[in-house]
Amino acid sequence: MPVPVHAGDCWDAQKRCTVMSVKEARRALAEGVAACPHCRPDAALGMLELAGTTGWGDEP
Repeated sequence: MPVPVHAGDCWDAQKRCTVMSVKEARRALAEGVAACPHCRPDAALGMLELAGTTGWGDEP
């Protein structure tokens, strides 16, 4: 399972996270990779249509 996408300053990012560009982060989120529920990179990137589907059991 892929590591969730985090914002660059997220306190919950793990050691196995790697840096990615904004374009790569948008693509990953659009392809269904979970967004961190703490730093909400989906909302920060203006992808509000995906903001409710973090993959952490909070889908509507």
